[in-house]
Amino acid sequence: MKAMVVRAARGPLTLEKREVPKPGPGQVRVRVHACGVCHSDVLVHDGIWPGLQLPRVPGHEIAGTIDAVGAGVTRFEVGRRVGIGWHGGYCNRCNACAEGDHPLCEAGWITAISSDGGYAEYVVADSTAVAIIPDEITFADAAPLLCAGVTTFNALRHSPARPGNLVAIQGIGGLGHLGVQFARAMGFRVAALTSGRDKAALATKLGANLVVDTKTEDVTAALQRQGGASVILATAPDAASISKLVPALGRSGTLVVVAAPLEPMQVSALDLIGQRRRIQGWPSGDAQDSTETMAFAALHGIRPMIETFPLERANDAYAHMLEGRARFRAVIEA
Repeated sequence: MKAMVVRAARGPLTLEKREVPKPGPGQVRVRVHACGVCHSDVLVHDGIWPGLQLPRVPGHEIAGTIDAVGAGVTRFEVGRRVGIGWHGGYCNRCNACAEGDHPLCEAGWITAISSDGGYAEYVVADSTAVAIIPDEITFADAAPLLCAGVTTFNALRHSPARPGNLVAIQGIGGLGHLGVQFARAMGFRVAALTSGRDKAALATKLGANLVVDTKTEDVTAALQRQGGASVILATAPDAASISKLVPALGRSGTLVVVAAPLEPMQVSALDLIGQRRRIQGWPSGDAQDSTETMAFAALHGIRPMIETFPLERANDAYAHMLEGRARFRAVIEA
């Protein structure tokens, strides 16, 4: 099979011919049809994830079909359309798993970090990492839903917001453009917070009831005129911008952070205490969460905006993402 491999930190991806891997007990082998390019791929490309062993095949937004199953796998059969996301399975032995909190499994299996990912024609994965792709969704559209999609969908559905509440989506990019669609379909009043009016028409088309230009408008004033946001979903990884969002929350409002800026955020304790506000992080979800994300997307006609690249052009796809030129998700097709 062909695979694009990180052999040295910050070096280019190298096209290699490799033996097709065989699934072990409890594993499945997936013929990859599409793999999304996520900003978190930087952790592999730059070799900055603690304990990462190179060489490694990146890619944790994998969509394809099962073409082989290992011993003990009874839930999935050859030919099933499936996806694999960030969470690479769970141990079912730790305290988190005992409580059903599989995304926080203490084993910490991560696709493309613990094992090779989807920038390849085939990938092997633990069967507990496998999500089901509805027939209505193409492989290329499914790939971003397995990370950007499940992250925004899961964070919103587990937030304290209820239908009719004001929910603001910070950033109309790879995650944010899906966040707006999910929020509208969940019955929230949706405010899109974007830097520049160039995305205003798009945000409205995606379902936003209100668009706030963070470059020229006072976000706090704009949202407080609406009574304050019940939830603000931070999807753009800029610590300074995220820090400024707390005063725009309403009473008992929650800032949900799914973006991962490397710089620390600075927040006034008085802004939290005075209106009983809080800040929460959210780490995407497990395979069942991904299955439910794609089912919801199929039901409501929610799709990512993508640009596709052949496997051999994975370096171009990665650069397209890293330089912010993708509108809004780059997807590699194998």
